[in-house]
Parts: sequence; structure tokens; C-alpha cells
Amino acid sequence: MADFKDEFSPALVERLGDEIAQAWPAFPREAWRARAGEGLADLRLLERVAHLGRVLGDLLPPSFPEAARVLHDALGSPALDGWMTLPCGWMVAERGIDEPEVALPLLAALSPRFSSEATVRPFIQRHPEITYRHLREWASHPDHEVRRLVSECTRPRLPWAAQLPTHIADPQLGVVFLDMLFDDPSEYVRRSVANHLNDISKDHREVALDCARRWGAASTHGEFVARHGLRTLVKRGDPEALGLLGYAHDNTVTLDAIDCTPPVVAIGGQVTLTAVLSVAEPTRAAIDYVVHYQGATGLKAGKVFKLTSRDLRPGHPETIVRRHRFRHVSIRTIRPGRHRIEIQVNGRVLGGCDIEVVEG
Repeated sequence: MADFKDEFSPALVERLGDEIAQAWPAFPREAWRARAGEGLADLRLLERVAHLGRVLGDLLPPSFPEAARVLHDALGSPALDGWMTLPCGWMVAERGIDEPEVALPLLAALSPRFSSEATVRPFIQRHPEITYRHLREWASHPDHEVRRLVSECTRPRLPWAAQLPTHIADPQLGVVFLDMLFDDPSEYVRRSVANHLNDISKDHREVALDCARRWGAASTHGEFVARHGLRTLVKRGDPEALGLLGYAHDNTVTLDAIDCTPPVVAIGGQVTLTAVLSVAEPTRAAIDYVVHYQGATGLKAGKVFKLTSRDLRPGHPETIVRRHRFRHVSIRTIRPGRHRIEIQVNGRVLGGCDIEVVEG
């Protein structure tokens, strides 16, 4: 499987140069080709974006408003799209950081080609009031990509971007925008709002619960946003979050049987988890499973995986089946040794079984 960094290749350099030169014939294409390609192969993903953005910034007009005008004109071509827009956004954030009134509209224009959430964040930190004014305008933008940008760029813990310490400390800085977007007609935007709410829940449980309550009562889409946005609290077994979503946290769920087969699996192989659940009274259940991976010094804390939601009925035992593969992924290396899989219902671990993982 190709690495994402390979998207920033000599071919992309050539295409981006063509697009810029089409908008600004004075663009020094030979210098761009030579400087952009120098050392590119040795750089990682974000280093490649920064390198290309820096070279682009050096070769565009020295006046930032003039450089911004070139990029605006280049956006007239639908071919300026996807990965090649990332260095453009990086250049805008780097050279335009002290000219937010010029830079921010350009980042909004770039966002439908490849979202600008990471490059707007420096402006939130440097020029919060100006940036918030633009975000309020973008929240009603006709393009759902720009509306989504408002939620994404204000997320306290956006993946692949620097955290926003001010928004971690004060979630209301983001909530004011989420209140404009939680009932957006686009599911794409609403899912971003839910992800933002999930970020908030990690630091400010009560704020997240309050948002979920308000949104659930005020909109047809509030339940989806709350359910997705409170997922971390649900995995933690938070009684209030579970109750808010209709799960019967206080009801007793009995684990009648649990089995993991085969009991020994090679790295890269999979096991099948089978659990049988029963209840004495009708119970809405959030059913997850927890994997304790083998670490360097023993079993690690459990990683919770979403399994399913079920309405459990007395006298009707429910059989749950899920396959889990013990394979290396970018964020996890599988070690040989004992691993443990547990079944968790409405935040409570009911039981589990051990798996022996061996070298393939």
C-alpha cells in the first residue's frame, strides 16, 4: 500500500507548477521544479507539505495580497484540487499570518478542494477575534465544506494538527459555533460537530452532556450528534451519558457464556468472540468489547471497540459474535504472549477470555 507522503511526488510538483503558471504566467517554473524537488524524497508527509509550501511562498510575488490573488485566480481551474492544495494552504498560513483579512477568505476558498482546518488554527491563536468573525460568517456558507471547516478548525484536539490550548481550557469558544451547526442539513457537517463534541467530552464531561441534552431536545438530528459525540463517555461507562442515550445502565445484564476461538492465534490471524447475554427486564444495551494487548511489561489497559446496540428481552438470550484480528497497525504493534478480550455492556465489563498470540 502506497504511503500518503508519496502523493507529494515530482508529478504533483509538475502539476501544481502548471496550475500556478496558468494563473500567473510570470511564475518561475524551472526554479519551482528544481527547488521543490530538491530533497523531497527524504522527507516525511508533513515535511513535504511544508517544504513545497515554503518554496511556493518564496516564488510567488513578495506582497502577500498579490500572492493571494495568484492563488485565488488559480482556483479558477478545477484541476487545482486534492493533495496539491495542501502546500498552498501551508503557504497562506505561513506568509499570511499577519494579514488575516486576506488570508482567511483564501483558506475558506481552498477548503472545498482539501479542508483547511489545520491552517486556520494558527489564526485562531494569533487573531482570535478576527478569525471568530469569519467563522460566524462561514457557519452559514452555502458550501457544506466551508460550514464543516468551522467545526473542524475549532476542535480542541484535531488529529494531525496542533492542539488548541485555549479551546481545551474553555470549550465554550467552540460550542458557540457548534450551536450554529448541530442541526445542519448535511450529515457531513453534523458528523464533524459530533467529533468536536467527543473532543470536548474528554476534558469537560458536563459541557458535553449539556450540549447533547439541548441539541436532542431542539432538533431532528440531535440524537445522531449526541450518540456519536458521547461515544467516549459511553465507552467509559458514564451513567449519565448512557441514560441520556436511552441505555438502561442500572439494569442487570448477565453473561451466560463467552468463548474466544481459536485460543491460540498467530500474529495477523483472527479470533471469533461469542457471547450470550440475558436480562430479567427489558434493557436497551450498548455492547462493546475490550482488548487488553500484551505490552512490554504485561497486559495494557483495555482498548474499547464498538460492537452493537441491542434491545434485550427477558426469556430471549442474545448471542453476539465478532471477529477480531491481531495484526500490526500504524498505532499498534502486536506482541506475542497473553492477550485478553472482554465483553462490556452499558459500561460494565461482564467477563472475558484469554488468547495466546504467537509469532506467525
